[in-house]
Amino acid sequence: MKIPANQLSPSIQKSLLPCYLITGDEPLLVMEALDAIRAGARRQGFTSRELHVATTGFDWAELAGSSANLSLFAEKRIVELRLPTGKPGRQGGTSIIELLHMTGDDFLLLISAPKLDRSAAASKWAKAVESRGALIQVWPVDLRELPTWISRRMRAVGLEPDKNAVRLIADRVEGNLLAADQEIQKLALLMGEGQVTVDDVNKAVADSSRYDVYKLADAAVGGNAARALRILDGVRAEGTEPVIVIWALTRELRVLGKLADLVQSGTELGSALQKSGVWRNRQSIVRSCVARHRANDFYRLLKISRRADAAAKGQSGENAWQLATDIILGLAVGSAKAA
Repeated sequence: MKIPANQLSPSIQKSLLPCYLITGDEPLLVMEALDAIRAGARRQGFTSRELHVATTGFDWAELAGSSANLSLFAEKRIVELRLPTGKPGRQGGTSIIELLHMTGDDFLLLISAPKLDRSAAASKWAKAVESRGALIQVWPVDLRELPTWISRRMRAVGLEPDKNAVRLIADRVEGNLLAADQEIQKLALLMGEGQVTVDDVNKAVADSSRYDVYKLADAAVGGNAARALRILDGVRAEGTEPVIVIWALTRELRVLGKLADLVQSGTELGSALQKSGVWRNRQSIVRSCVARHRANDFYRLLKISRRADAAAKGQSGENAWQLATDIILGLAVGSAKAA
């Protein structure tokens, strides 16, 4: 069955299913869905958890073997499987289906993955999980819905924010739910409960100075190639997976390509920015990027991003970091200088 993410907790309280597949590209929401299932399982006596991460070279036979031995133990166990690419391959798909036959009162299978593409969602293993247990698709929070999401989270921890305080946090995190949650928790620790104004947020919420993929994307879109490359070196040194960097750049390219198409078809750029949901505080750098490129540039870079994504996921022999560099330079420099 399919269970909406906002109905997961009530569903678990009613009945714990033998298996769950949680998919989505919002790490915070996926993590919270997993936490909710684990908490429900603990209430029903599941005292042990076994975690497997199916990276390149993962031994599916070892997973099947260790899971088959669960019956030797008295405690109830959770077997958690993380699929970084969302595609376990033929052997992995077969192993997952075999694991499903073992699930029951003392064996809970918990699978998490990024948003599944059409082929992965239609695969035998995914359909088998949905038939045996539940599929929970975690959807991103739309930028227009982000202030409401932030306000609701703040009220849940006892804070009573005014609209300007919520808007300031939303502007600073720019869609990064993990960052938003961290800022909310920080405010709760510093202020306790009660009213929160924009001045309170200014005093308590400092812009993060650490390198991250959102600053990287902004630097590239804004035409600052040197800064973008420094940030790229920073996130690489911090151990950030290249697939995260490629995701952030690809997201920008899709928006930019859509904007360029709208402008070419006669739509005024300001109207196109609104239709595409570009935040006001980013519109100046996005305008500059669209102005220095042709629409074909963004689609050429999207082709490179597809290659980079495959490389980051170990599906080709290319260097994902070098391809990310090529995308950044392509975004930052523009058609005229590139020529």
